[in-house]
Amino acid sequence: MKTILRPLIAGLALATVSTVALAQSGSITVYTSQPTEQMDTIVKAFNEAYPDIQVEVFRSGTTEVVNRLQAEFAAGSTPADVLLIADAVAMTRLKGDDRLEAYADAPVQGLPEAVIDPDMTFFGTKLITTGIVYNTELVEEAPTSWMDLTKPEIAASLTMPSPLYSGAAVYHVGTMVQQPEFGWDYYETLADNGAIAGRGNGGVLEAVARGEKAYGIIVDFMPLNAAAQGSPVGFVFPEEGVSAITEPVAIVKGTDDLEAAKAFVDWTLSEEGQRLSASQGYIPLIDGVELPEGRPAPSQLTILEADLGAMIENDEANKRAFADLFGG
Repeated sequence: MKTILRPLIAGLALATVSTVALAQSGSITVYTSQPTEQMDTIVKAFNEAYPDIQVEVFRSGTTEVVNRLQAEFAAGSTPADVLLIADAVAMTRLKGDDRLEAYADAPVQGLPEAVIDPDMTFFGTKLITTGIVYNTELVEEAPTSWMDLTKPEIAASLTMPSPLYSGAAVYHVGTMVQQPEFGWDYYETLADNGAIAGRGNGGVLEAVARGEKAYGIIVDFMPLNAAAQGSPVGFVFPEEGVSAITEPVAIVKGTDDLEAAKAFVDWTLSEEGQRLSASQGYIPLIDGVELPEGRPAPSQLTILEADLGAMIENDEANKRAFADLFGG
């Protein structure tokens, strides 16, 4: 099983979808890894189209979201109706556990085929790459490659998110260790030279922006948004390529309000939803939606390929290996 990558880029030239505001009412709970302030904006915009659907949100890192879900499933039920989490690894595992509702009629026109689950249980909503953040007041010459981070003087001031907390980190580490030029040797070198891991990407940005660390590994939109607001950070798309996730959305099987859950998925996949994502700094998946300032078109990116099946199979082993090197 191959991930988004080239098919995704090729699919971006398709047509767009439209939002259809239906007269619906109800109540749903969305479990998500998207930052809280962004979710507040999303819910507000969704409610302009669906004013009679009440939305509650639980937000945490993808790994913690999934751990909470599993505990609730084990206890017999979950309040979650919709999932909007970082990566297809977690979604595929939930699908394999029969926890996702198939939505055969989801409005996927215009989405690249590569971000649509073949069984119509989850759908990509945006493109998020992982690259390098640096503090512009501490760094005179920005790194240009992943290998630059292994230099002792850089690794000693490097922080990164942990796959024990972040879904984007699960995917990034899973991708990097599959590359022949990196593998676990790469992470062992980072650890030996003093790199550390925190929890999520937000902590990486805060550490670098405050000057506690000069470098970080991070998802693209956070430092690019922060830089636009005057924070002393820069972002690099490393020359070897970037890992990329699509923050898929899905309906939890057994939801108490299937129609309201479908309405949220519909809106998220719509052109209106894509425009809002772009306004929040994400690279949209639908052709014709204007890119955020400073973001490259997907066709301009070198995206590291990865075997999603192998990543899922090795997920727990990867987390243990990472924890052995960096703690957690």
